[in-house]
Amino acid sequence: MSNKDYSDKNVLISPNCKIGENVKFGYNVCILGNSIIEDNVEIGSNSVIENSSIGKNVIILSSFIKDSIIGSFSTIGPFAHVRNNSKIGENCRIGNFVEIKNSIIGKGSKMAHLTYIGDAEIGINCNIGCGVVFCNYNGKIKQKSYLGDNVFVGSNSNLIAPVIISDNAYIAAGSTINKDVDVDELAIARARQVNKKNFNNPYLDK
Repeated sequence: MSNKDYSDKNVLISPNCKIGENVKFGYNVCILGNSIIEDNVEIGSNSVIENSSIGKNVIILSSFIKDSIIGSFSTIGPFAHVRNNSKIGENCRIGNFVEIKNSIIGKGSKMAHLTYIGDAEIGINCNIGCGVVFCNYNGKIKQKSYLGDNVFVGSNSNLIAPVIISDNAYIAAGSTINKDVDVDELAIARARQVNKKNFNNPYLDK
């Protein structure tokens, strides 16, 4: 366990936490509950980690992690929120303004920005585009989504649970998916674009 004094950076570490060797903290970091931080982890300023396990060589940038597991060599943040028994695999990229709740993310999968993943299981080497929403709540119950390996979900797509997206499937950007997608299928679920010529816009000043 590291014996370095971090008091000059306003780092708070609860008594039951375990901190490995060569861990770097930014300013205003809180490590709470029974958290475990393994070796060679970098935790950036204004991060909060509570009752979570952080694997070796993880980088966390200004993010909140609670009741979750982060696999080795993954990068979290900036401004990510991982909570409610989520498990992030090794070599994952959880980018800025991504929220993950009660989900399993497979090794090597990436979700770079502006995404909500709730009640999902995602396989290895998947790519979740910008603005993707896992629609897990129908107003009464929470339901799950399942993604296989090597799935690509295009930006601004909605996955309405319960739904299964099988291995190597591709979701076209802007799609709303409410039916299962089989192996190697391309799913397109959006209205066809129509352009009206000579449109006289009444809302623009002439």
